[in-house]
Amino acid sequence: MRETIDPRSNHLLAALPGPEWVRLQPYLERVEMPLGKVLYESGGTLRHVFFPVSAIVSLLYVMESGASAEIAVVGKEGIVGIALFMGGETTSSRAIVQSAGTGLRLPARVVKEEFNRSGPLMHLLLRYTQALITQMTQTAACNRHHSLDQQLCRWLLLSLDRLDTSELVMTQELIANMLGVRREGVTEAALNLQRLGLIRYARGHIWVLDRPGLEQRTCECYAVVKKEYDRLLPDQQAI
Repeated sequence: MRETIDPRSNHLLAALPGPEWVRLQPYLERVEMPLGKVLYESGGTLRHVFFPVSAIVSLLYVMESGASAEIAVVGKEGIVGIALFMGGETTSSRAIVQSAGTGLRLPARVVKEEFNRSGPLMHLLLRYTQALITQMTQTAACNRHHSLDQQLCRWLLLSLDRLDTSELVMTQELIANMLGVRREGVTEAALNLQRLGLIRYARGHIWVLDRPGLEQRTCECYAVVKKEYDRLLPDQQAI
């Protein structure tokens, strides 16, 4: 028997006023998001948007050679598929599940109809998009100017913010693909954090043992992104 999920566990859905929620709720469909599932490929037509509940989705830019690098992560705070309501039917990125869980999807037609009402949903999605763009630009700057050790700390903290646990199920190979670096580099950085007592890593599982320690060790990029999300999006404690 499948575990039931509360659609309002997604922060954007939770922030919708009553009339908008009533209109959208009948069209929301629960979806399983297993690790590695591709929600859409670069250049593919978007037929749904996705609202993660307990899963985390990575947005990746894929090169012609097949190499990829993560440009943003989306979890329970957001939505996957912003190109749909930003004026395009396709996107240049790939969306792949980074941490397994569940979510909800909404047909493209329903999203566009509600967005075109120019009501609360439109304003909410535009604020979310601005926060997501901040994450993308900060990730680009971080990957260019900060050490792999700092990048890994930032990545772990962003992932933790989107989970209800301090454990991440993630192989070093997948982390390397996300960060666009060699696996050996991730191994060295993870071992360094483990020696410092900040994390424990074993068999594809990462346990964060000292979150304040990670926050002290990471670069300013994590704080910049978090501050912008907190500024633009609803305070979930008040919902």
